[in-house]
Amino acid sequence: MAPLLVFGAGGQVGRELLGLAEVRGIEAVGLARADADITDPGAVRRAIARHAPRLIVNAAAYTAVDKAESEPQAAASVNAEGAAIIARAAAEAGTPLVHISTDYVFDGAKAAAYDESDPVSPLGIYGQTKAAGEAAVRAAQPQHVILRTAWVYGVFGANFLKTMLRLAGERDSLRVVADQRGCPTSTIDIAEAILAIDRAIAAEKACSWGTYHFAGTGVTTWHGFASEIVAAQKAFTGRDPPVAAITTAEYPTPARRPANSELDSSRFAATFGYRAAPWQERVREAVAAVLCAGTVPR
Repeated sequence: MAPLLVFGAGGQVGRELLGLAEVRGIEAVGLARADADITDPGAVRRAIARHAPRLIVNAAAYTAVDKAESEPQAAASVNAEGAAIIARAAAEAGTPLVHISTDYVFDGAKAAAYDESDPVSPLGIYGQTKAAGEAAVRAAQPQHVILRTAWVYGVFGANFLKTMLRLAGERDSLRVVADQRGCPTSTIDIAEAILAIDRAIAAEKACSWGTYHFAGTGVTTWHGFASEIVAAQKAFTGRDPPVAAITTAEYPTPARRPANSELDSSRFAATFGYRAAPWQERVREAVAAVLCAGTVPR
């Protein structure tokens, strides 16, 4: 069987997906930037021709939300132009594409959870470039699944969970924003979601191409997320620093964040038969994995 081809193999989602595929005995090829720069059309086409994949996954992204405000072209080159290059090459090869996107395409003004029919209105450069990447994928490759996710964390790379673990070990107290809410999403669940899409395509089911929301089950604030992480790490470290709730105004950042990042993932579950685990459960697994020799829970 032809392999999965994963661009962005060095990132936290790419590494998780490749690891899970190996455990499941699924052939997958991972390409980091040094292997295939997604901003280089020739490199992308050559990689696809060389590996002849059954499914392409674009997990490559410029994700430095605040830095993007001062580096708009760097963000656009990966998130918009790179996405367009992969989508065009996938269409030329006749290969379906899964493209990872973000909750930051929304402005956070909606009171309820966002569903796929809600119009995008990004607040900052990162969200704008990701929205442009989505549009490019839709225009270039009809056989696509755009997977919007949120508040991503796991054992690989840099993320909020690992930052909180470090700070819990260094500080006697923490201050975390409590007026932004969303759905923390484990890289394990994102990897499982991608494999669920792959199964649907491989089974030659009538795949419903388009945009889907996929995030951890349950909603919390950054403060609630941090509190769960600190509580979970106490069993391993004995440390229990208090986590104070603060407002967004008390923690200014270069990029504005949406106050509401909650995503309704019910359409994905109905279509592909997989729903993320409760976010608290995955947080406890990830904390244990990070603090116990990096053993990744499956």
